[in-house]
Amino acid sequence: MSLPFLFEIGVEEIPDWMIPDALENLRLLFEKLEIPYESVTLDATPRRLVLRAEGLPARQADSQERVLGPAKSAPPQAVEGFARKQGVKPQDLAIETTPKGDYYSFIRNVPGRLTKDILAEALPGIVLQIYFPKTMYWTGKSGPRFIRPIRWIVALLGEEIVPFELAGVRSGALTSGHRRLGAKEIAVTPADYVERLRHHYVILSAEERRNRIREGLAGVRVKPDPALLETLVYLTEFPTPIVGSFDPQFLELPEEVLVTVMRHHQKYFSVEDAQGKLAPQFATVMNIDADPEGFIRRGNERVLRARFNDARFFWETDQKKKLADRLPDLAHVTFQAKLGSYRDKTKRIMALVKELGGKPLAVRAARLCKCDLSTELVKEFTELQGVVGGLYARAQGERPEVWQAIYDHYKPESMEDAIPRHLAGRQVSLADKLDTLRGCFRVGLIPTGSRDPFGLRRAAQGVVRILVEGKIAVPLLDLLEGNPQLAAFFEDRVKFYFKDHRGFKYDEVNAAMAAGWSNLVDLEARLMRIRTLRPTPDFEPLAASFKRIHNILVQAGFTGGGAIDQSLLEPGPELELYEEFIGIAGQPIESVISKLRPKVDLFFDKVLVNAPDATIRQNRLTLLHTLLAEFSTMADFSEIVTNS
Repeated sequence: MSLPFLFEIGVEEIPDWMIPDALENLRLLFEKLEIPYESVTLDATPRRLVLRAEGLPARQADSQERVLGPAKSAPPQAVEGFARKQGVKPQDLAIETTPKGDYYSFIRNVPGRLTKDILAEALPGIVLQIYFPKTMYWTGKSGPRFIRPIRWIVALLGEEIVPFELAGVRSGALTSGHRRLGAKEIAVTPADYVERLRHHYVILSAEERRNRIREGLAGVRVKPDPALLETLVYLTEFPTPIVGSFDPQFLELPEEVLVTVMRHHQKYFSVEDAQGKLAPQFATVMNIDADPEGFIRRGNERVLRARFNDARFFWETDQKKKLADRLPDLAHVTFQAKLGSYRDKTKRIMALVKELGGKPLAVRAARLCKCDLSTELVKEFTELQGVVGGLYARAQGERPEVWQAIYDHYKPESMEDAIPRHLAGRQVSLADKLDTLRGCFRVGLIPTGSRDPFGLRRAAQGVVRILVEGKIAVPLLDLLEGNPQLAAFFEDRVKFYFKDHRGFKYDEVNAAMAAGWSNLVDLEARLMRIRTLRPTPDFEPLAASFKRIHNILVQAGFTGGGAIDQSLLEPGPELELYEEFIGIAGQPIESVISKLRPKVDLFFDKVLVNAPDATIRQNRLTLLHTLLAEFSTMADFSEIVTNS
């Protein structure tokens, strides 16, 4: 007999961005119970985490357990006592041979436990093991911790309640509807749970809520914003989109300011006109079914008008002081207690931009790039730092190279974000990120595990992307102050970029980086060459031969030195390999691989490297070392995984 299982944790509102990971964590914890099931579905709203499973057995299968008793040499009384404990006669026991000797044993039948009992025992622990970045007490410091207070628990296996208690809340068959539109207590079963919730204005499926928002905005030219859509999906239980408007005079403010206010502070979608320009409208999502009188729409318009008025006031006030005049103010803005103020950081960024070959306009951008931190607009809308500086620089007549570099210098802020558009911006961004990384590693603020409060992994990834995608061929290792920990940190980021983001195979990345990785533009070019070469028929056999050469040299303890003595080369495969090598030396491996491979194969088939004569042996090792060194500037081919 198979049964459906319904498990719902009812809570106060969970932060939207924590919900997807919590659901996946709940799935993994449930699977660890090793209870058979046919399918499992996870859903969530801000007020509930839900797991539904089909096809659970009412009772777990019976099993057998081997019980070892006394040794075969034990006295009869011990054997009788063991048999009596198992409920059998001594003659029913078996003799089992183990590494420690022969022992009496008995195979005991263990009846399967009721699934309901297993769940009742495990579910409290599962709830408390769900990972959240932050948790809270709500029943006192000795009580359990969860992301928000637990208000109800539904746990049903078929029609039966799975009984347990957690934080004073007993499991049952009562859920709760929409906070404003639904009933506080609703009796449910696994069969009618979804529809009963819907009747009380809770749409359980995130996909259905997502589609409801999209359909409600059909016909409105909403600026695409997938991240905001996901936020709104997990902020609502019954989402209903509405469209409002604002005074077109606010369009005199930069679009970046208006969009930031709408998106980050009000969670509104921006709306575009037919030409793709910002329209004096917004779209938002309310958590009720309708707004027939327009009260909610007008309330949102009123709030947005106040926010835009604030932004306009800050914009106009900030313009009274030029960015360059704000530079002394940065002495009073702390970057990091051990690393000084933003004025100190600005001086270091300027020096680094010069080191990176930045021209005077790039240095000018570096000088001004942090000045917007003292503006009222950035203090109010911190998401706009850098962008505001660029906009103010443009309004104050700075050259395009300068204001665009300031505008872009926080880029890229993610793997999906673009790098700065021009060289000056890339140099300022590199200098800013490298200064943060160098300083933090210098004073011991190094990321550990999942902790990275200064975003150093993101900064390092940004450095890697700018160097590679911006084609800036500077030696990265020369910019790391000789810090071995920082070099290792970057090495890991470089591997991640090329393997996980660019899709190169791990052995290709290892091989190319083993030949040097400081110049990332050169590293990318070599990886592209390996990717092109790999499908050719000669590549893997030659890579296997290079690996063999590498191993021979390691086993012989040969590290190079000396020149090849041609007079000691044996006519035939050995001399032919040498002559082929002399003829192709200095040429790229792509153009010579088909000629080189048969010569190497024949050499290994016919020539004994470890010749009895020490002089000949040394000469052959020198030949192999010279051959390997010639092509190892592209990659260490011994790192390539081959089938042979």
